[in-house]
Amino acid sequence: MKKLVILFLFAVLSVNAQETSQMVSFEGKIANRNSDSIVLATGKNFKKTLRLNKRGQFKEAFEIPADGLFQLFDGSETTLLFLKNGYNLKLTMDAKKFDESIKYEGNGAKENNYLAQKALTDEAFEKDLDVLFTEDESTFNASLEKKKMGDLSQLEKAGVDASLSQMLTSMIQQESIMLSQFYAQKKVAEKMNGAISPSFNYENHKGGKTKLEDFKGKYVYIDVWATWCGPCRAEIPFLKKVEEKFHGKDIVFVSISVDTQKDHEKWKKFVTDKELGGVQLFADNNWNSDFIKAFGINSIPRFILIGPDGKVIFADAPRPSSQALDSTLGEFFNM
Repeated sequence: MKKLVILFLFAVLSVNAQETSQMVSFEGKIANRNSDSIVLATGKNFKKTLRLNKRGQFKEAFEIPADGLFQLFDGSETTLLFLKNGYNLKLTMDAKKFDESIKYEGNGAKENNYLAQKALTDEAFEKDLDVLFTEDESTFNASLEKKKMGDLSQLEKAGVDASLSQMLTSMIQQESIMLSQFYAQKKVAEKMNGAISPSFNYENHKGGKTKLEDFKGKYVYIDVWATWCGPCRAEIPFLKKVEEKFHGKDIVFVSISVDTQKDHEKWKKFVTDKELGGVQLFADNNWNSDFIKAFGINSIPRFILIGPDGKVIFADAPRPSSQALDSTLGEFFNM
């Protein structure tokens, strides 16, 4: 779940800022870059592409819609950036190490170095989540409360800008609530493990319809997602890597979109433009589709692993960005 909860909360909370044009200056140098540009975005109405020169350097002054949190995407990974009117910020980073190498200087450095350090703390905690999700409720809740109180304490000590502190306080509290909901969902999902999976028969992006029975004799890894879902999109690069690693094995990767019918064309274009692999399907009735309801899916992304015999192995399977998925599939194929 690397960064997914915090990025989802960022997407929800960042759109509420009152928009007024603000000017910031941002420069930096990125070693081992993943692309020729980085992208800054927030909410639905702001996206800024910063071009890198041959040395991986960039420098530009530009307007932002309002002070607040921005998502920085380097073509492969994502981090959060806090920008405020008048900031003159300088970034240095090694894209191969990403979070571990991020360092800021200049006006706004304190706030953004804090965000970079928090990302590392969150990642360390999230590596333990797969194990924590197997614990009893009291143990899980105690760990969650310890994480929340620790985050709030560190935020207070950091002495960052008051507006950032207010945003992060809300995000930290909401993160705890969301993880509790994930835990409850996983416990419900566990009851389906070992049972014959419900079926589906959905529109295939390549034409016609595809049903679960078409994959009999193969493992089926299902990604339930939507084009509007930021955390879903964040998993796509990892899913592509997993597909590549297990290409030629007896496993099929199926993505089921729960976009509404009005976004059908948006889904078709997204799959084409992003060159999504695997089997791309469109659920017949978004969240109310029988397959989706049978698994009790009320939040996405959601991943499901079904065995060659049609039985559910994991009704709530490890995500593509999790090392647990790689090791689980590796055991099935002796890799």
